[in-house]
Amino acid sequence: MDYKGVIVGLGNPGEKYAQTRHNIGFMLVDHIVSMAESRKSMHVEKIDESGDYELWRIKFAGAYRLLAKPVTYMNLSGKAVSKICGRHGVKPENTIVVHDEIDLPIGRMKLKMGGGNNGHNGLESVQDRLGTPDFYRLRLGVGRPQNQYKDISEWVLEPFLEENASHLPEIIQHACKGLDIFYRRGVRFATQHINRFSITESAES
Repeated sequence: MDYKGVIVGLGNPGEKYAQTRHNIGFMLVDHIVSMAESRKSMHVEKIDESGDYELWRIKFAGAYRLLAKPVTYMNLSGKAVSKICGRHGVKPENTIVVHDEIDLPIGRMKLKMGGGNNGHNGLESVQDRLGTPDFYRLRLGVGRPQNQYKDISEWVLEPFLEENASHLPEIIQHACKGLDIFYRRGVRFATQHINRFSITESAES
């Protein structure tokens, strides 16, 4: 089957990490899968082909696409992404990687093609294994700690604060709609929709 791209949510496998900031990419993929399971028109199907990732075939925004969650742990995400792209003939420019972004506050998000990885080990792994930075990134803000001495690697592996976690359904739904717009109307309209979103509550402290 000719798939019209792949959406990859980054995160770490296991219940220990399920609600952490680093796993917001997994949360988006889980949301789309859950939505598809309740809508027969989306024709979701789990594909079993590798121990490095979970993979689904889904009819999303009018065409069949792939959804993926690497289970290699964040630092080796590229191993899974390169396998999926290679096996299914998906080019890097038709790949969207959804990930946490510390330089955006909770509730903000941005869509971009290529660019730097800002020290994000998952993105660096994907870029290394694909051999190019030219894939789409959907950056979902998780904010930075106000305590400047707090280690960032610890911060992203902690759960969202309760007051911010309550906004996650709204954030995930808006990001999902942005992906739908991306496929139906193109990157310009999707970027407008995604980049203008914010929540009224303050960023995490």
